[in-house]
Amino acid sequence: MRKGAKVAIVGGVCAVMVGGAGYGAYNLVTAVTGGNTVSSQGSEYRSGPPSGDEVKETSERFLAAWAKNDPAAAARLTDYADNAMSVLADWHDKAHVTRTELTPTRAEGPKVAFHVKATVTYGKKTRTLAYDSSLTVVRGQTTGRALVDWSPAVVHPAMKKGDTLVTGEAPAPPIEAVDRDGTVLAKDTYPSLGPALDQLRAKYGDAAGGSPGVDTYVERTDAGGETSAAKTLLTLAKGKPGKLRTTISATAQAAAEQAVKKYPESSVVAVKASTGEVLAVANQAKGEFNAAFQGGTAPGSVMKILTAAALIDNGVTSANGQAPCPDSAVAMSQTFHNLKGMRPNGNATLADSFARSCNTAFIKLSDDLGAKRFAAEAEDRFGLGKDWKTGIVSRDGSVELPGDSDDAAAMIGQGRVKMNPLNMASVTATAITGTFHQPVLVSRKIDDQPLATARGLKPGTSDQLRQMMRLTATSGTGAAAMAGVPGDKGAKTGSAEVDGQGDANSWFTGYSGDVAAAATVPRGGHGGDAAGPVVAAVLRAGA
Repeated sequence: MRKGAKVAIVGGVCAVMVGGAGYGAYNLVTAVTGGNTVSSQGSEYRSGPPSGDEVKETSERFLAAWAKNDPAAAARLTDYADNAMSVLADWHDKAHVTRTELTPTRAEGPKVAFHVKATVTYGKKTRTLAYDSSLTVVRGQTTGRALVDWSPAVVHPAMKKGDTLVTGEAPAPPIEAVDRDGTVLAKDTYPSLGPALDQLRAKYGDAAGGSPGVDTYVERTDAGGETSAAKTLLTLAKGKPGKLRTTISATAQAAAEQAVKKYPESSVVAVKASTGEVLAVANQAKGEFNAAFQGGTAPGSVMKILTAAALIDNGVTSANGQAPCPDSAVAMSQTFHNLKGMRPNGNATLADSFARSCNTAFIKLSDDLGAKRFAAEAEDRFGLGKDWKTGIVSRDGSVELPGDSDDAAAMIGQGRVKMNPLNMASVTATAITGTFHQPVLVSRKIDDQPLATARGLKPGTSDQLRQMMRLTATSGTGAAAMAGVPGDKGAKTGSAEVDGQGDANSWFTGYSGDVAAAATVPRGGHGGDAAGPVVAAVLRAGA
């Protein structure tokens, strides 16, 4: 037992909160000896979910062994002992944790939450790393024992499979990220940028000209075998930061941060339409997953911007051409309907059906357009699915056409189309400028790697799309949300239905001047009701 371990157990693990699943007086013998007493689990094979007593005993013994720095004993209490052994051994050997206090805080069924307080010592530097984590107790499939369901996230929520916790000289110098005008972009001020700033540091820290300090960080290995700091958890010695200029607008970012606070799980992105520079990116959920850049769900009727462009580019119809809006339409034996309350219009133009978001008008034209030409429009003219290099991890959209009724559904943003706010902001930017500019987050003076390219729209198509989006923003489904947005403006609403979810996902995209923005609010309902106000708030802030 290493020096300080027993104190850590008594001072940390034993501070058990009463409540939840019945945490009460803690068995000190079990904690200190690692369970060399008779186990309540017995020797017979058990099945079914672990009982409350099994959850309590297994979690206590696991945390006690971890706190004592006995990775072998802790690993034997998991369902993936080899992997657990490696990660838990690294806790002391690579992360240089010299004292561990683990305090269970709450239990709900098989899940046990706990607080971690770790003393990290490297050379003459000592700092405390504190955070919350959790574990889940499951039934072992072959042994029938109650075991900790192992993943590296038990040790730290930021860790994934294959990650290592390391303390040492940082693999990249720190950065002072600034916006397009030189305003410092601090995580505390702009919390949505936290994951992005970590990725920017890992990728551009050396190029920014700083010098590394000493950190405790999550080390991640990419497909090519290169390692980087996926997330810095603790700084023991500060390095010298280099200045990294981004494309972000601090004004737009601040508006985006405030806007997403009002709607659970909402995400928004704004871009400068004429260049593709990202002006703002915000998520209501402040985890490691950047849904605004990495998400992928059906976008609903905002996809009609791209579909309308394809119809015009391929000569099927035009903004002022016919696009009747019946009660229902059939494609590949599937019947499609409009939102409740929409009156049919047999004389509607494409602009009319676009502004009212008539599904059946687009479904009726889907045979004339064809799935192949729709997919070509998405990739060749809007640049979707072309491996964007934004500066951080991002997903550049996908249009999967399986050859059935989902092909028609894709043209109204359902089926197997997957988009995120970054993609839809880019679609809007391409629509209003006629030119595809791959979104970027870092100044081209720093990152000159080749960007994705696309042909853009045919002459005149952009003017017609602007006409239809203006109509939507002034007298169509986006009028209420866009009422306070000044200047030349346009919009498109979307409501994406997801099987078994209940309320539809709310989508909205719009532009004002040279700024294009898109947002989604899961289970937010109509696009204009939830996502619309988020986009409008960012557009009012401008660049």
